[in-house]
Amino acid sequence: MSKQTGYADVNGVRMYYEIHGSGGTPLLLLHGGLFNIDLQFGALLPGLAEGRQVIATDFQGHGYTTDVDRPLGTVALASDVVGLLEQLGVPQVDLFGFSVGGAVALYLTIKHPELVRKAIISSVSFGPSGDRAENSGAVGSMKVDMLAGTPMEAEYLAKSPHPDLEHLQTLLDKLGSYDRGTTGWTDDEIRGIAAPTLFTVGDCDAVKLEHAVRFLQLRGGDVNGDFVGVPTSQLAVFPGTTHFNGLARTALVHDVVTTFLDA
Repeated sequence: MSKQTGYADVNGVRMYYEIHGSGGTPLLLLHGGLFNIDLQFGALLPGLAEGRQVIATDFQGHGYTTDVDRPLGTVALASDVVGLLEQLGVPQVDLFGFSVGGAVALYLTIKHPELVRKAIISSVSFGPSGDRAENSGAVGSMKVDMLAGTPMEAEYLAKSPHPDLEHLQTLLDKLGSYDRGTTGWTDDEIRGIAAPTLFTVGDCDAVKLEHAVRFLQLRGGDVNGDFVGVPTSQLAVFPGTTHFNGLARTALVHDVVTTFLDA
């Protein structure tokens, strides 16, 4: 499988990207906080790139991408993605974003509809009411010693342009205040999304299941498809799945995602 790698200079960030495979509308992969391309999508990438082009990128401060003196937030990261696609000359993509990447995918789908053919939005709420109460405290108080011996620490030290624990703590602090004070999206904004959406969530995720169902309902789902047809916007709940291992069921995730994209 062909793989091309490179860097794009966007908004002062030296942004790492990979391009796998070829054909069709490119699929853009957007990882979650503390993850990177390999940690989030490594097992899925070979299958996803069979018969389609897949573009993957490391966000600010993650993987091979530099950190800069700028808070981490959805608007900034989405701006980076728009700049990357401009530099690559890619006019439209399918999106697959997890957690932080899901927040960025949702933002792009609402604010840049011309860029998005279909969107897979995974393990992220569209408003604070969708998050479990214990989330904010846990994320806001993360310290590097909690990551000792984890794949996240190992990958950070192996790949980061500034591979030391001080910079990793800075990243944790930025993630702890990610999008703090933002109100999320209104029901009408979710209803108004032009692209077909697939919302995925683990059955024991950081996002409440009722919130995932609400997203589906706002997108025209939760109907009797035998009578009215199968809606273009769909919901997948992955069993035995937490936030941390949200895409771990590789064969299941691959089938769900490619079936949606190819429909």
